Amino acid sequence: MSGKVDQELKLRAGKVIPGGMYGHQSVALLPPQAPQFFVRAKGAYLWDADGQRYTDFMCGYGPNLFGYCHPDIDAAYARQMAEIDVATGPTPRIVELAEAFVETVTHADWAIFCKNGTDTTSMALLTARAYRDRKKVLLASGAYHGAAPWCTPVPAGTVADDRAHFIYYQYNDVQSLENAVAEAGDDLAAIFASPFKHDVLVDQQLPNPAYARRARELCDEKDALLLVDDVRAGFRIERDCSWNHLGVQPDLSGWGKAIANGHPISCLLGNERAKQAASRIYVTGSFWFAGAAMAASLETLRLIRTTDYLERTVAMGNRLREGLSSIAATRDLHLSQTGPVQMPLIMIVNDEGNCDFAKSSTFAGGMIAGGVYFHPFHNMFIGAAMTDADIDHALEVADKVAKTFRERTPA
Repeated sequence: MSGKVDQELKLRAGKVIPGGMYGHQSVALLPPQAPQFFVRAKGAYLWDADGQRYTDFMCGYGPNLFGYCHPDIDAAYARQMAEIDVATGPTPRIVELAEAFVETVTHADWAIFCKNGTDTTSMALLTARAYRDRKKVLLASGAYHGAAPWCTPVPAGTVADDRAHFIYYQYNDVQSLENAVAEAGDDLAAIFASPFKHDVLVDQQLPNPAYARRARELCDEKDALLLVDDVRAGFRIERDCSWNHLGVQPDLSGWGKAIANGHPISCLLGNERAKQAASRIYVTGSFWFAGAAMAASLETLRLIRTTDYLERTVAMGNRLREGLSSIAATRDLHLSQTGPVQMPLIMIVNDEGNCDFAKSSTFAGGMIAGGVYFHPFHNMFIGAAMTDADIDHALEVADKVAKTFRERTPA
């Protein structure tokens, strides 16, 4: 179980917060060893309310790219905060940041800034429908695009009308995609695509180039817009949109998580084709024009351009994957590792290859008890602040967990 202070905070939270906690932070989704509350973060590490330190392989569910409390990024934030942040109008940082994104991302000709991933995917939806005044939008089954009524994975509080004009296809399945486009007919507004299949509880899949190219072709044929939802994977796959290496450029891309190393900002990027439609929609928020997070994002983009962060996270991801594979083979552990090595999904699976939730939770719980924060069914992240020593420590803990796993795992 988590520590005494954490348990006391959970009891207090249960009295004043519905469910004790909500969304992806719900305690019901985590192993009992997982702490709910943290009081300090630095680099690759978190400290919980009881003082236990963890190497954080969740990276704040993605925002931590260069390390918690990064001195240069946080200094840029603090300098801007001391001058002006939220005000009656935006600061010059909004123009500078839009220019920086246009210079960085190949397909981008413009940018709109907001705060959360759901903000940007919802703006993309509005833009796509405004482009040719069409309604039908294609989504991959099981894909996560946020927590608004049109896309939340939990239906409570929603109505069928929220998704009345969505058509679902199977990720990486060209025939399924073509069938969905045919069903939409002349009312197709957009195809939404994840940079890779990163659904929870199932093996991740890298994009098939033929699928990505066909999605682009179909949008061109139908004069619809192609969106790559890069909120989770942006700048972790490459220093550009995550489909750039496939030779496929979307019309729209959604960004968040890592673009300011944890400071609250997200954005929608688009090409000239979609610019007029984006100017027609009405989207706003009191905090969307805040300057401090934009200053942090500018510094983050500078580090993305000038450091070897990506190569290092890939190298450490390979080190972790190879080490865990060796442990699994030695300890006869049914361990599944899928997705990009820098964004791994690590689960215990049954004989059919499906996630064994109880055993995955037990394995992740053992890692957490050993000071290594793993998640049982959500993809994780390798952060640039991690070191080879952090990876080796995680492997040492994993070997100890695997060694005693059969005795501690329900039959």
